[in-house]
Amino acid sequence: MALKTLSAANAAALDKDLMSTGAFSIDQLMELAGLSVSQAVYKVHPPSRGKNVLVVCGPGNNGGDGLVAARHLFHYGYKPTICYPKPTKNELYQRLMTQLKNLDVPFTSDFTSALQSTDHVVDAIFGFSFSGEVREPFGAIIQAMEKTDVSVTAVDAPSSWNIESGPPDEGPGKNFQPEALISLTAPKPLVKYFKGRHFIGGRFLPPSVAEKYGLEMPAYQGVDQIVEVDQNGHRL
Repeated sequence: MALKTLSAANAAALDKDLMSTGAFSIDQLMELAGLSVSQAVYKVHPPSRGKNVLVVCGPGNNGGDGLVAARHLFHYGYKPTICYPKPTKNELYQRLMTQLKNLDVPFTSDFTSALQSTDHVVDAIFGFSFSGEVREPFGAIIQAMEKTDVSVTAVDAPSSWNIESGPPDEGPGKNFQPEALISLTAPKPLVKYFKGRHFIGGRFLPPSVAEKYGLEMPAYQGVDQIVEVDQNGHRL
């Protein structure tokens, strides 16, 4: 049985449902997403493998998820560094940045230099709404992640990938295969092109919403917010 996925249009519609009839706020959804990302990183790259984690954030919600994840990682004992080349002035994102600065988490605009001293990278640049051309400085950052030997966890999508058709035919990200992918809420169609470890983080999803979008939610264990699955959606 193939893993059931959520198209970009349905993912956007589902988010609207969660924030209307579901009564969730954007803050809550971002907090839950970032928590799931942090747990996936802990599974893929426990602190014993190195505590330095470089979190690269894009200007949208995916970047916000990365900021939340970095805060949780700090409290797990990691030493996160944030690369946030194009921060948004939105009040929510400014608060997330302040929370990190209050923890003395460093921010850098030099991804290449930061990459040399990190043990793991969190790719939180682009999510399910990405389409079109990758603009700088993100093109160079994606190419650096593509070539590095440092392990990478991608948030919802490897950056530059099309949600439906996967990696681009050319340009940044053509050969980008992160070690791990954390699909937020539900997997997107691009997972059929992904070859690494795959986690799902959607333990907050109301059954009525899952049913509306034809999603079969995996069996989460204990207090875990994530579950690792194979290509058929079976828990590992």
